[in-house]
Amino acid sequence: MAGSTWGTLFTMTTWGESHGKGLGVVVDGCPAGLALGEEDIQRYLDRRKPGQSRFATKRRERDEVEILSGVFEGRTTGTPISMIVRNTDQRSHDYDEIKNLYRPGHADYTFDAKYGFRDYRGGGRTSGRETIGRVAAGAVAAKLLESLGIRVTAYTRSVGAIRISPERFEPEERYRNRLCMPDSHAALEAEAYLEQLMAKGDSAGGVVECVIDGLPAGIGEPVFEKLDARLAHALMSIGAVKGVEIGDGFGAAQAKGSVNNDCFRKAADGSSVKESNHAGGILGGISDGSQVVVRAAFKPTPSISQVQRTINRQGEVVEMEIKGRHDPIIAPRAVVVVEAMTAFTTADVLLWSMTSRLDRVREFFCGRDGGR
Repeated sequence: MAGSTWGTLFTMTTWGESHGKGLGVVVDGCPAGLALGEEDIQRYLDRRKPGQSRFATKRRERDEVEILSGVFEGRTTGTPISMIVRNTDQRSHDYDEIKNLYRPGHADYTFDAKYGFRDYRGGGRTSGRETIGRVAAGAVAAKLLESLGIRVTAYTRSVGAIRISPERFEPEERYRNRLCMPDSHAALEAEAYLEQLMAKGDSAGGVVECVIDGLPAGIGEPVFEKLDARLAHALMSIGAVKGVEIGDGFGAAQAKGSVNNDCFRKAADGSSVKESNHAGGILGGISDGSQVVVRAAFKPTPSISQVQRTINRQGEVVEMEIKGRHDPIIAPRAVVVVEAMTAFTTADVLLWSMTSRLDRVREFFCGRDGGR
């Protein structure tokens, strides 16, 4: 299977299936000397593991990570970092009834069309559990970025039509409610809405917003490898993401240029800053020093308990009802996945920029005096 590796200088390769023996990732290109331990990775994995609330799948997995290589005496060695999480609560028999059916909204049909064979147990590589490797890799990237004063933070912006309010925005609140919303009032509304949907065997979509603070100006490439293009690619690669916005996103299409333009001014320290941030921190594919703002839209969970009509592999029309343990909404558990992919992509693009200017190359290899 092609396409399981992401990144250019800083790369991750994820592996494993939902109901296999385990899942994991190999991270390569991480500079040597970064303080890193399993506890750094576990903090991120604990945020995505199942069974933590009524609005997450009841599958009980401890999702404990083990670092197999690339770290010695608490620091990265510069060699590939290999990590594994073993599956312990597979119930593959939950999927026996649908192994020859094409579930609406799932990748069953397209996987069959591509390979002529599929792992029907929970979706195999297309399962949400594939994101374990992404999150583990993202934890490494986040640690690297934090050492450079850069912080990546994601949260649920909306559930269905219920959106957080800027006036009630409280960053730490995302850790205090089950939907990762930084607005307690919106979280309560959203929980009530989800309860109604669950009673009907239905599901909801949502939007995850992610911000990058501390990213300096000048990161990204101006043509095919724009920072926003790389972020969009990274987030669109997450299962169930159907749209990505940078800054005002689609809202910019309804604005006037006189409103959408972000005017510049000089800050007290002499640096150039913008008076607004409709561009979301990126101009011409390159970071402008403002907060980078990106959003990912997640479709409703396709696994619902209502009776649906579909076809089997023989083309016969059948009715089906999906059984098993499924999230009624994907977005809240995907918050940390968005954060991880954003952090990893940012770290990778940041490393590209080390060769953008000759004066910085000279400084690295020869010192500030150019080696004289």
